[in-house]
Amino acid sequence: MGHTNDPAVIERLMRTKGRWAIVGLTTNEWRAAYDVSLFIRDRLGMDIIPINLPGDPVHGETGYRTLDDIPAEKRPIDVVDCFVNSHLVGSVVDQAIAVGAKAVWLQLGVIDEEAAERAKAAGLDVVMNACPAQLAWKFGL
Repeated sequence: MGHTNDPAVIERLMRTKGRWAIVGLTTNEWRAAYDVSLFIRDRLGMDIIPINLPGDPVHGETGYRTLDDIPAEKRPIDVVDCFVNSHLVGSVVDQAIAVGAKAVWLQLGVIDEEAAERAKAAGLDVVMNACPAQLAWKFGL
């Protein structure tokens, strides 16, 4: 049986102010991560940390190459939001577990049942194949 998103977990993650590391966030304005990250920061009130291969800053926020590169003063990471292809997300989930993240959020179209199970087994909350910007209205956000 596959992963089923828990609406209570989704609402808690979206309402609880915290730090979201957004993997795959670049300066490319045509990518979904660009606008969704602004929504997470400006509408939901979260701190965001861009994670991208060159470690470029985005939206005026310091960027890092990997989750492990995030300095101690910017931890713990509450949510690792994954804007990567499904075949790559397993390694991101494993990194999230390794750095002590509290949750992983796999964006629309990002599905990896085995990675979701590993995250749950490690005690992380998991949301898969969903977008906070599209779900916010359900919770009055």
